[in-house]
Amino acid sequence: MDSKVKKTTGFGKTKKEKAKDGFDDRVVQVKRVTKVVKGGKQLHFRAIVVVGDKKGQVGVGVGKAKEVIAAVQTSAVNARRNIITVPMTKYLTFPHRSEGDFGAARVMLRPVAPGTGVIAGGVVRIVLEMAGVENALGKQLGSNNALNNARATVVAVQQMRQFSEVAQDRGIPMEELWK
Repeated sequence: MDSKVKKTTGFGKTKKEKAKDGFDDRVVQVKRVTKVVKGGKQLHFRAIVVVGDKKGQVGVGVGKAKEVIAAVQTSAVNARRNIITVPMTKYLTFPHRSEGDFGAARVMLRPVAPGTGVIAGGVVRIVLEMAGVENALGKQLGSNNALNNARATVVAVQQMRQFSEVAQDRGIPMEELWK
């Protein structure tokens, strides 16, 4: 799925527009990376982008290119391929605690009372805001790497389960869970 769509205007000119798929992009990091080759150094850019619809779906993508704009577009397309659904309660928080790790990065996510807001820093905050979570506590433990923390947040969210899923797996009605 392309992040750009060509649209024909009058007189045969084409105009590029963003795809209307309901997802917003947020650039987390753009890094300059070099590769030493025989003739010298090759300069490239690596971009990390978080894509979300603020209704429970979020994705993290990374892309490289020789220009910043191309790297951002590549990573946005990559993020749209890796979209996950975030389980949330009616108060727009998580159903239970969760921890996720990716590489040396560990992320802890906790539900909080309504009206608290998102208490998190760095990439964890961006991922939760793009997912539409309004009340949550997040903490980065271990590494400070942006990409690993973003992916650790996604792992922590994927480990969460809704109460209805747990009740269905146990073969009991929802009311039995709180007895």
